[in-house]
Amino acid sequence: MFDSIRRGFGFLGQALDMARKDGDLLKPSVYGMGVGFVVSIIGAIPIIIAALLVGDTDFGNVALGVLGAILIFVQYAVAYIFSGMTAYLVYGYLTEGDARMEKAWEIVRRDWWDILSLAGASTLVKIVENFARGRRGRRNPLGEIIANIINTVWTTATYFILPAMVIEDLNLANAVKRATEIIRKNLLLVAVTEIGVSGVVGFIGGILGFIAVLIGVGIFFAFAATANQTESVWPFVIGGGLAVLVSGSLLAVITALSSYVTTAYHTCMFLWARTAEDAVAHGQSAQAVPAPAPLAAVLNPA
Repeated sequence: MFDSIRRGFGFLGQALDMARKDGDLLKPSVYGMGVGFVVSIIGAIPIIIAALLVGDTDFGNVALGVLGAILIFVQYAVAYIFSGMTAYLVYGYLTEGDARMEKAWEIVRRDWWDILSLAGASTLVKIVENFARGRRGRRNPLGEIIANIINTVWTTATYFILPAMVIEDLNLANAVKRATEIIRKNLLLVAVTEIGVSGVVGFIGGILGFIAVLIGVGIFFAFAATANQTESVWPFVIGGGLAVLVSGSLLAVITALSSYVTTAYHTCMFLWARTAEDAVAHGQSAQAVPAPAPLAAVLNPA
């Protein structure tokens, strides 16, 4: 367990070092956060209106369900577009020494239908997952377990499906087969390193997120302290606005970094498995295949 976590920290350092050397690697994650936020705000408007107007009717429930599914689909589409770009940029950096944004955009445009089909599949999986959990107030413990398993399995699969799409130009069906094959052949390795990398990313992200919130709270109270002297509400307004702006910006950066590291890890795993398969096909040993430099810190820590 501790060895897995130590490996996770090793990969985190390697991934951040890659981003330091080539800033383009981080751009899709940052862009994705911004676009995703705007999409969520816009998509929430018709849902709120429908809830206020017809939320208590059968038609309203259907309308809310449809609008919610559409929003989930669009959110997945945005996330996969930019994650796919990140995967291809990592591939370009490791194979050519340069992550080129224009090439990543070109690949995403080429695979737009495949990416949308993946978003559609993930939307269906999310609907099944929510159905298994049950309605609010009627939570089913067994359903929760099943839903969590579905979420974990499918989320892990998508991390390998995307590289298969953008690197090997596969459609959804073939990319799912490819991802399943890679996970099946490297199940133990994927599971162990997944725990380490995901655990470290979540832990560091949680700590930094907590610090970001504390900074926001500190800014608010710093301005609020002046309200007693000025007897005005403006310190509260300005302090609250700055607190939300600063904390929100920091949280967005943290989320973007987490997304980048997670995508980079799975892309490296995909590339290593791909190279190992090619070596075996030529009569060589898979164990003799060197892992991509960032992944080497996870597989063979010093």
